[in-house]
Amino acid sequence: MINAAVLTISDSVSAGTRVDKSGPAVRERLEQLGWRVTVMEVIADEVSEIGARLSTLADGEQVAAIFTTGGTGVAPRDVTPEATRSILHREIPGLGELMRAKGREFTPLAVLSRSMAGTRGKVLIVNLPGSSKGAVQSLDAIVELVPHVLELLRGQTEHVTAQQE
Repeated sequence: MINAAVLTISDSVSAGTRVDKSGPAVRERLEQLGWRVTVMEVIADEVSEIGARLSTLADGEQVAAIFTTGGTGVAPRDVTPEATRSILHREIPGLGELMRAKGREFTPLAVLSRSMAGTRGKVLIVNLPGSSKGAVQSLDAIVELVPHVLELLRGQTEHVTAQQE
């Protein structure tokens, strides 16, 4: 079972003026896939706060993956990718590209998402959109790749060819 954290990044949810729907939707989907969500939190759209929490969670290695929801758009307060990029050791551009490409099948607005992914130590960090539907669709777009990423991060780098399978 893979342990994960889900962080909702939202000024309005953190202020209590809006109910968090995307975080619980991501948690539900991860649990359907057999994951265990051990951390669920809400953070305001503040670069330093987001970066500090991501760093602490990743460096503690209590979770294998951290999924954020929200703050990936183009509005002035959408700073999740900047905060994430500031603490990553390595970026994985293909995951963001795949989320946008798959999202385009559902809405032309998917191309406006700045969702991204990368690693800090042995932990994968993925930024998902703030809408429940968009977050789950983006998660579904990449989730089959995540176990392989986690294996690679833990040093399991053997490549199996089609003939060996």
